[in-house]
Amino acid sequence: MENIFEALQTFNLFIAFSILIVYIITDALYAKYTLDVANHNEIKAATVGATIHFFLAFGIINYTQNWLYIFPLAIGSWVGTYFTVRQARLARIKK
Repeated sequence: MENIFEALQTFNLFIAFSILIVYIITDALYAKYTLDVANHNEIKAATVGATIHFFLAFGIINYTQNWLYIFPLAIGSWVGTYFTVRQARLARIKK
């Protein structure tokens, strides 16, 4: 594992921001995937599942090259899940 100074030298803000956005989308898709599976929507669940793995590969490729990218990944994951589950809860309350 590279030390902090090496990691900072190769850290790219554009890549970090891209990872943040991709993982917001990824975890939003994970929440949607879970809802689709629970509702037995096999086509939607399968399509969302395949899309998730495509996005996951982007994050994995980047954080294996620089461990600092784990931070925008984790933040994106939290944001994506939080807002998707919140939206689903609010939609259920309105019904």
